[in-house]
Amino acid sequence: MRAAPTILHLDMDAFFAAAEQASKPSLRGKPVIVGGLGPRGVVATASYEARRFGVHSAMPMGQARRLAPNAAYLVPRFAFYRSISEQVMRLLGSLSPLVEPLSLDEAFVDLEAGGVADDTESARAAGERLRADILATTGLSGSVGLAGSKMLAKIASEQAKPDGLALIPPGTERELLGPKSVRILPGVGPATGEHLRRAGMTTVSDLAEAGEDELVRLLGRAHGASLHRMALGHDDRPVVAERDAKSVSVEDTFAVDLHDRVRIRAEVERLAERCVGRLRASGHSGRTIVLKVRRFDFSTLTRSETLRGPTDALGVVREAAGRLLGSVDTTGGVRLLGVGVSGLADYTQEDLFAQSELAGGRSEDGTGAGAAPVVAEVVVAEPAGPAERYWAPGHDVRHAVHGAGWVQGSGLGRVTVRFEEPGSAPGRVRTFAVDDPELEAGEALPLVRDSVPGRDRGPGSVSAPVPPAAAGRGGAPGLAAGPDSHPHHP
Repeated sequence: MRAAPTILHLDMDAFFAAAEQASKPSLRGKPVIVGGLGPRGVVATASYEARRFGVHSAMPMGQARRLAPNAAYLVPRFAFYRSISEQVMRLLGSLSPLVEPLSLDEAFVDLEAGGVADDTESARAAGERLRADILATTGLSGSVGLAGSKMLAKIASEQAKPDGLALIPPGTERELLGPKSVRILPGVGPATGEHLRRAGMTTVSDLAEAGEDELVRLLGRAHGASLHRMALGHDDRPVVAERDAKSVSVEDTFAVDLHDRVRIRAEVERLAERCVGRLRASGHSGRTIVLKVRRFDFSTLTRSETLRGPTDALGVVREAAGRLLGSVDTTGGVRLLGVGVSGLADYTQEDLFAQSELAGGRSEDGTGAGAAPVVAEVVVAEPAGPAERYWAPGHDVRHAVHGAGWVQGSGLGRVTVRFEEPGSAPGRVRTFAVDDPELEAGEALPLVRDSVPGRDRGPGSVSAPVPPAAAGRGGAPGLAAGPDSHPHHP
């Protein structure tokens, strides 16, 4: 434990929804919910205005619509959020070489390692400068917690929300933690919390008084001992700059259960392609191919196959995933599929022939070594007509006449667009045919503009911030997004 509050925890305020409110002037101060809009979608982030109705992240989207029927419901724009996150992480990197990102909108920083703080006053000053720089660079607000440990810094940032800074002076840990619920401690989820409640422990002080032996008896050696130390305010976990990835995976939840075996196999091949793309982008290869299948009755099965050596070859991963699919009964329907690669390494197997042999003797282009090409018969149904373009609510568009805007909703052959930009006044709404040749997908516009004189904030950084809009944390992967059947006018 440190004698000075030099561990900082940053949590951007309602990140996804705040970014949407900042980029869409008509949504500022209004309830905004970001997530999958299909029947099985979940809430990724709810703005603070939406939270007043009881909406929160990970809630089924159908329940959110019942609680807040007049909110704006938007499909996530992950590339946009990632670009903002990169700006924030650059600012954190300017404070210290020890930055531990937890998600797109959350990270720990060791201020002492960066030489920017060594006591309470310098730590508070560094935290306030960071909040000001984030606002100037992104137009969004973040909450900062400062303490002598990671656990307490995170607790402090929760107390600071929204758009604030909280500092826990070293030496006050026991007094602060004592009356709080056991759920505030890392590693205490609903199941552990209920187990402790049945044992008569509901507050952190109850855990401290119970003693280590009793917690070990209830929860096991590792968990019980760790929880007792945290209940006493002790947490010596260091800020780790880089975490080694253990696996790379992708998954999709489908709005309607899949029954067609050919369609299911095609989805697995598509997921394998995305997984390999992420694997290569991370500079890794892997030995174990994993298939995840959630069936119609919510039962989830995983199957895996370990290769002789690591690979990042699409053909190898695709073939292995296909073989694993053959061992799963999908006759009742499939609601989720996932493909992953684990056992990661920083190199690929040099014996490419051996890897090809593992994939049924085929190389990535579908041919065996020295063999004639393998030709698969593909039956393609004649299309009944041109596919209707899908316009996702919240996504950016550009019209040849009216300029930049975003989709409010679409359905029945029409798409409704509001034409406005970050920093502008709320814009006008117009409706077009979904196949209007003058309407096309657009790029996300920066939230702030004009470089700050005399200060280098890195690529893409700007000033003159748009007034930030408060919203809620996001990051739910695998969102099920489906078309919005009726135009929505927030």
